[in-house]
Amino acid sequence: MKPYLLALAAGLLVGVIYSLLNVRSPAPPVVALVGLLGILAGEQIVPIAKRVLTGEGLSLGWIRSECGEHLFGALPARSVEKQTERDDVGSKAS
Repeated sequence: MKPYLLALAAGLLVGVIYSLLNVRSPAPPVVALVGLLGILAGEQIVPIAKRVLTGEGLSLGWIRSECGEHLFGALPARSVEKQTERDDVGSKAS
């Protein structure tokens, strides 16, 4: 129940901000997508800031593991078998 209440509170806050900026919901698709990207990127600021403030370094591996999947979603994995089939078909066509 708590995540739903937090989501509702966040939605209300965004609604107030929309009203202050004179953006009406539903926003045009591009505006909505840019706003969503900003929300996703903004969520990554806190973990990065915590890591920097505690004196831990930022590595590309850490950023990929902690921020990448949240920001871009889980990308589909290619199976080795399917890739081999594609390579075989490509070499026969040549």
